[in-house]
Amino acid sequence: MPAAVAASGFEPPTIQDFFPPAVLFAGTPFELNRVMLIRLLALAALVAWLYFGTRKMKLVPGRGQVATEFALGFVRNNIAIETLGEEDGRRFMPVIMTMFFLTFGMNITGVIPALQLAGTAVIGLPVILALIAWALFIYAGFKKLGWTYLKNALFLPGVPWPLYFLLTPLEILSTFIVRPITLTMRLLMNMVSGHLLLALVYAASSFFLFTLLPQGNLFGLIGIGTVLFGIAYLAFEIFVALLQAYVFAFLTAIYIQLAVAEEH
Repeated sequence: MPAAVAASGFEPPTIQDFFPPAVLFAGTPFELNRVMLIRLLALAALVAWLYFGTRKMKLVPGRGQVATEFALGFVRNNIAIETLGEEDGRRFMPVIMTMFFLTFGMNITGVIPALQLAGTAVIGLPVILALIAWALFIYAGFKKLGWTYLKNALFLPGVPWPLYFLLTPLEILSTFIVRPITLTMRLLMNMVSGHLLLALVYAASSFFLFTLLPQGNLFGLIGIGTVLFGIAYLAFEIFVALLQAYVFAFLTAIYIQLAVAEEH
């Protein structure tokens, strides 16, 4: 088998998949590669869906309106309102909605034929979303509590003051540094690993079924198993795309809720 693989020139997916060459405007500040085009396409699809899905709402909704209302209501009720309460939930709902649907829209491109690369699988977009979440919970804390927010965040109430020399640096690290990093890396790594595994399954299936099997090599029958695994994993990746969008929006809401709490 290894000799057959080597002789066939089989090339598994690599990290270079995430750094494709320029497609448009090469060498200019507006250079676009495949990843950027996928992001722009996903953004256009989201804007079109939200515009046409909410433009003419009816008292007796059709199927499209029911689906749109269900999606919006899910984020509203299960993330924004449930986590932050009615007042703060409504206040921060636009940003949380944007976080959820933008993340999901960029994630799901990883399983769409002809695209097959998540817009969040390159670090730039996850970093921007994480920095927005970071700035948002800091703003929310200062807006509601002023400098008391910083005091609550760095000096835990009820702790003997000598322990602050140990706990305060840890709180600075966990609250203001680790949070945006973990938001970024959780989203990025899930999308990167998902793409690499899906691409490996596709490449392996093609290799077994269309290279080895026509040569009479019975190892080509393994392709049947890789195809079945690919179908199952494709369904799993759709679930992961939705789950990561939920986690990102939910953690953003949790961080805001912790920031506006009177005490930690």
